[in-house]
Amino acid sequence: MKYSNEKKDLAAALRWFARLDMNEGIANHFSLAVSDDGQEFLMNPAGKYWSKIKSSDILELDARKDPKNIGPVVDETAWCIHGAIHRQVPSARCVMHLHPKYATALSCLEDPKLPAINQESMTFYNRVSYDLDYGGLGIGDEGERLASKLGNHSVLMMGQHGVLVTGKTVGEAFDRMYYFERSARIYITALQTGQKLKIASHEIAEKTAQQSENYFSDLHFKAILEVLDEEEPDYLN
Repeated sequence: MKYSNEKKDLAAALRWFARLDMNEGIANHFSLAVSDDGQEFLMNPAGKYWSKIKSSDILELDARKDPKNIGPVVDETAWCIHGAIHRQVPSARCVMHLHPKYATALSCLEDPKLPAINQESMTFYNRVSYDLDYGGLGIGDEGERLASKLGNHSVLMMGQHGVLVTGKTVGEAFDRMYYFERSARIYITALQTGQKLKIASHEIAEKTAQQSENYFSDLHFKAILEVLDEEEPDYLN
């Protein structure tokens, strides 16, 4: 199978986020560029529940093609958002978009910014772009607009919508999405105490962010693969 390792990694990430209840029905989407310019990429199909995704289900797509010709197996919003990002930001090799509980709740606030209140949230310090101009489903020009909002950051908080992360590999993007949701969970839980939050200084937050870059993202994802290889080996099919 062409791109067998890449498809395996994408299927594994989809399966694991389904385990964590971070998917939303059959919505949301992941992609992985397989060409140097990012125009050719892999993506999960529409209508397939993530806990049943297999490597052979992963689609091979081309961002230069007309979305009208991609067929019903590709979600239109997924095509528009991911195609636009892979065209505009070729350095974003893997793109993951979710509506997880805590990050989405944060996106619904008047101020959706994630403050540097603990070690995990500090890893995202000054590394998140914010889109506060929700313009409907990510169809047509909305996908291009979202891509332009990402800039040179690896996380896009999508106001009143959800979150999108990028990475050089599936493992890096997976780890980033996992910890962003964890950070949002800690923040919202801390808000519920009603007490004043303790925000880290710029110096400490930036230092922690630099120290944490790719600290163990590959090991994290490798550990996930080991569990799936043993407990759900059919994802490899």
